[in-house]
Order: sequence, then structure tokens, then C-alpha cells
Amino acid sequence: MRLFIDCRYVRPRVHDGISRYTASLVQAAAEQADITMLIHDPEQLNQLPELPHLRISSPTGPNEPFVARQINPHSPDVVFSPMQTMGSLGRRYSLILTLHDLIYYQHRTPPKNLPAPVRLGWWLYHLSYAPQRLALNRADAVATVSQTTADLIAEHRLTSRPVHLISNAPQDVPEPRNPYQPPEKDLVYMGSFMDYKNVPALIAAINELPGYRLHLCSPVEPAGRAQLTARATRPGQLIFHNGINEGAYHQLLQRATALVTLSQAEGFCLPVVEALSHGTPVITSDLPIFREVTGSAVRSYGAQVIDSKDPLSFAAAVHALENQEDFAAASEAARTRSQDYSWSESAAELIRLAESLTGSR
Repeated sequence: MRLFIDCRYVRPRVHDGISRYTASLVQAAAEQADITMLIHDPEQLNQLPELPHLRISSPTGPNEPFVARQINPHSPDVVFSPMQTMGSLGRRYSLILTLHDLIYYQHRTPPKNLPAPVRLGWWLYHLSYAPQRLALNRADAVATVSQTTADLIAEHRLTSRPVHLISNAPQDVPEPRNPYQPPEKDLVYMGSFMDYKNVPALIAAINELPGYRLHLCSPVEPAGRAQLTARATRPGQLIFHNGINEGAYHQLLQRATALVTLSQAEGFCLPVVEALSHGTPVITSDLPIFREVTGSAVRSYGAQVIDSKDPLSFAAAVHALENQEDFAAASEAARTRSQDYSWSESAAELIRLAESLTGSR
């Protein structure tokens, strides 16, 4: 079986969620099957394993509806895309599309890094579920990353195709943190600064925690940084990394008290399970997806879900980790929960699905 994986959403310098999902899945799948990567920018290879690859047009360009014309001559059996928007007109291969979440039906502001015409199309696309149904039904199968999203797909009857769970997972951590080593007063936020991520709520929370530092790891525009800094009672508590490299990110997780997010919507939130894998507790808003991902860890402070509108409840969750015995128990519970997720198993599920489709065309 020749499985092509669409890697055109991989970021050349610093991963976002889709980028990390794609790169990690490709790495794991390459150990189990014949993989060819689809890219549009050679710089994307910086974040990808050394595998056969094919350069085609950008996924946000005008050729996308007809991208199959570029792929067909290379005779893949199955193409897997980590997005639901891959063009399919005239394809001669089986196609798996991925829907990560339904966030943009409630929060319609599109990502700012997209070209203006694409942002307009994105906004119009999410005014109704009809375009989503049309997009997903073009595929032979649909993948998603969480049971929470799978349930929403079913609730809104977004596809007549089978829906398969190909989950996110953490990177392998050779040596998780020592749970009995006292953490530093560092809180870590890894994620974008889009409105639904609710980063101002984190600033309001850190205002209740003198002595702690909030590390904001992702790239941020100068205007956004200025707006967040203006909300801080003690601006020195905010550490802007503006895009942290992998090594520094994992070192930060190894010493931090907790990874934190008060997002108002998520399809999975990979940084949460990454933190758990290090044995780093997490503090999150009370969303169904966070309860799914953190699972049993909530019983031992390995994960705490709180009211995102109450900075004092956030502060209380942090203070609950200041007792060393409680922190050790939380760290061990976090690590245990993370072991329920595996890129190897997610890749195996993708390959099983792809193989089931090879005789369907």
C-alpha cells in the first residue's frame, strides 16, 4: 500500500497544533508503512523526517480544488489529509479527511496568518454546516482526534462517511521529571493568541499569583503583546518567548508547576497531554474535551478543571500544588494518564483504516 500524507500545513520553524499532529503522525507511520509526504515549501522538510516527498501547490492557493491532478500521476493508494479542505476533483485514490474540531462555528474569526481571500472564504464556510457536510462526504472516510469531536460530528450529522479516531499523543519523554523535586514557580501556556484561546483570562489569573511567572510560548504580534502586557498588574511576571524551540519547551515543562489553558473551545489541545507526559500537572477551563483528555488524572490534582471566569479559582488550583506531597501525587497521576496516548497506536489506526480502503475503489 502506498500511503501519501498531506504535510502542507507543517510550519517550517515552530509547530502549531496541526503542524505537530502531522509531523508526529508521519514519523510514527513511517515505521509501519510506505509513506510519501506531500509538501508545498521545501522549508517544511526542516520539521519532517527524511522520507520520500512530493512538492505540490499550496493548500491555500487557487489550484487546491484540482490538486488531485498533481497527485494522480504518482499512483497513491490512499491519501490522508490532516485537514478537511483538501481538493478532490478527479482523484484516482482513496481519500481520508480530518476534522479536528467545530470551533469556528462558535468563534468565526479565522486565523490571521491566512491570506485575506481565504479568511473571507473561511468565515463564509462556517456560516452553515452545509459546506462542511459537502466537504466531508467527498472523502472515503473521516478522521478526528477526540471522542468529543466525534460526538459533535454525529450530533450535527456532518457526514455519512465512517468516522475514525486517530488521536493526538505526546512525544516520547525518555526521562520524565522527578515528582519529588520541587517545581519552580513557572506556569506554561502553549497555544495561539486567537480570541477563543482566552489568554486575557490567564493574565487576570496571574495577577492573583505574585511570585509566579507565566510563560507565553507561541509567536505573538507586537500589538497583541502590548495589549496583554497592559492587563498585567506586574508585567515582569509575563515571559514572552515568541516561539520557543522544542528543547527549551520540554525543559520548561520539566521544571514548571503546571501547564495552563483557559481556552473556550478545543478539539484536543495537544500541549495538555504533552505536559502530562512529563509528569507536569495541568490546569484547564472546564470543557468536555479537557475532561476527556485528562481523564483519571483529575482525581489526584494531576489535572484540575476550573471556572475560566474566576481568577481566584485559578489561583487556588495553583496553590493546591505548593504542598510537595500533593505535587508529587499530581505529577505521578499526570504521567500515568499520558500513557493512554501513543503516536504509534494512532499511526497503526491510520494504517488499518488506509488498508481497509485500498479495495474500495
